[in-house]
Parts: sequence; structure tokens; C-alpha cells
Amino acid sequence: MSLTKAGPGPAPAAGGGVPAAGAALRASDADRDRTAEILREALAEGRLTAEEHAERVGAVYEARTHGELEPLVHDLPTGRPSAAGTAPVRPYDASVRPAMGAAENLVAVFGGATRKGRWRVRPRMNAFALFGGVEIDLTEALFEQREVVINACAVFGGVDIKLPENISVRCTGTGVFGGFDVKAGKAPDPEAPVVVVTGFAFFGGVEARPKRGKRLKDLRAAN
Repeated sequence: MSLTKAGPGPAPAAGGGVPAAGAALRASDADRDRTAEILREALAEGRLTAEEHAERVGAVYEARTHGELEPLVHDLPTGRPSAAGTAPVRPYDASVRPAMGAAENLVAVFGGATRKGRWRVRPRMNAFALFGGVEIDLTEALFEQREVVINACAVFGGVDIKLPENISVRCTGTGVFGGFDVKAGKAPDPEAPVVVVTGFAFFGGVEARPKRGKRLKDLRAAN
């Protein structure tokens, strides 16, 4: 019985990166979040300088495809973003499900970015401050989902989050030569929105506190 020799498989991508077909795939917010987490760990381990980290994180949230994300982590040992997988981001807290849907990005580089007033809060927000400041005011916002995750990163800058008094707040962020000051608490109403503040501060600061006298009138906005 003769055996037919199998032909060669697809050629690997140059440099061992994401294959050409996968590189063209559009990146999701979850893919960008996973890449940002790899960079955060690399900074904490001393594999990246603050300047390198800031430059790469800025590029992460501007990336549109997997091919643009892969070069940002190709020299790090923690892995590369998968072009094939679209699994949800690991929850920042065991009791909080990963927020789905498009994220809102606020970026301040040598400047400022502000989100306040009457606005609809998305399930996830990314705030990045480099030699600048980001202000997020949720005291008049409309919560259309119960759980909101804010990923705040401050590098030689600051992220200031103002919260209503009658919501639950959780914190999983860390400070590296910086401050991560979040006043956590549980609202009396079990149906109140939950805001999870995560991320890191490197020679900068992240602060999230309730604003006195500010309370949500509608714990869940219908319109």
C-alpha cells in the first residue's frame, strides 16, 4: 500500500508574527485591552521604560487590525494577541462579568480630556493620561447597563473620576511610584450601578471619589 505524502502546510508569517490573513482582521476592544494588559505587566516587571510603555499604549488604542497590535508586544515574553480568538476579557473582579460592547477612549497627552454632563455611559471606558489629565464625571450620566469598567492609566499624569454617592464602587488598580486612590463602597440598593476602576498609575495618580450631594435619580435609564 502506497502512502501519499502530504504537501507542505501554509508558510508561517515572517518573524513568527500573526499570519497575513489574521493580520488583516479587525481588532476588537477586547483585543486592545489584552494587548494593553501585556504592556502593563511588562512595565511593572521593568521590561519597558515609562516612555516606551506610554508610546505603545497610545498606539494600542489607535490600532484597527491585529497586524497593528502584534508589533507592540512581539518582543515581550507574555505572549501575543491572538488573531483567531475572540474570547472575552478576564473579569477584573470575580463577581463582575466582562463588559461587552464598544469602549469609549479618553486620551490626554500633554493636554486634557473631559467627559461630563448628561451622557450615556458605555460598558467599558479606557482613560489614558501622559503628562496630561483626564476627567470623567459620572454624576449626571445615564447608566444603561448595571456594570461599568473604567480602565485608567496615568503616566506622569492624572485621571480624576467623579462618582454619584448612591452607586457601588470597586477597585482593582495598582500604583507603581504613583497613587491609585479609589474610595470603594457598596450602595444600599442592590440594583444600583456598579463601577469597577482598574488600571495603574506610574509616577502619576488615579482618583475616584463620590461627589458630595450628587446622586443618580434614575438608577437605570430607560431612554
